[in-house]
Amino acid sequence: MARRATPEVNAGSMADIAFLLLIFFLVTTTIEKDSGIARQLPPIEEIVDPPKIKEKNLFIVNVNRNDQLLVEEKLMELKDLRQAAIAFLDNGGAPSGSPEYCNYCKGQKNPESSDNPDKAVISVQNDRLTSYKMYIAVQNELVAAYNFLRDRESQRLYGWKFTEMTKELDEGKIKGEAAQEALQEKLETVQKLFPMKLSEAEPKKSGQ
Repeated sequence: MARRATPEVNAGSMADIAFLLLIFFLVTTTIEKDSGIARQLPPIEEIVDPPKIKEKNLFIVNVNRNDQLLVEEKLMELKDLRQAAIAFLDNGGAPSGSPEYCNYCKGQKNPESSDNPDKAVISVQNDRLTSYKMYIAVQNELVAAYNFLRDRESQRLYGWKFTEMTKELDEGKIKGEAAQEALQEKLETVQKLFPMKLSEAEPKKSGQ
């Protein structure tokens, strides 16, 4: 008695299905992009005689291994850091009539705090065991302080916010090369009013 032939599985169809599934997962899968801080590091160069900074123009932010915040040698909550940085940057403590006088600053004009935004330096010092989450949070609050002041000045000068127009320029929403160049010039003007001077190395101090 003859045996019946075993039916063969169509391997070609299975391969086609597997290939289609592979394409499907490649097309539909999204890969999360790690976020970080957009910061251009300065080139490595040997500074023989680093510039001295007046102590009153230096705003020191310390973060210890327990993620505690010490600002100007006083404990501070993270939620208060932004306003403290704004008060320092916008102080305008240089006397009226001096070359360093800031005529657009709206701070308290405290002679014991920063002379003007161009002289003001924020020094962030972290412990090696500071958490990455806290490091990012501190950086975000300090950058937000600069953005707040830049938004204020761009609103005063041009009637729009610095952060919003920077985003539109980056996203290509500003059409025309001439319009882009004109906007870039205005953005740079605002940046010069409050230049971002964030240091992660302790600058050398001089006396008052």
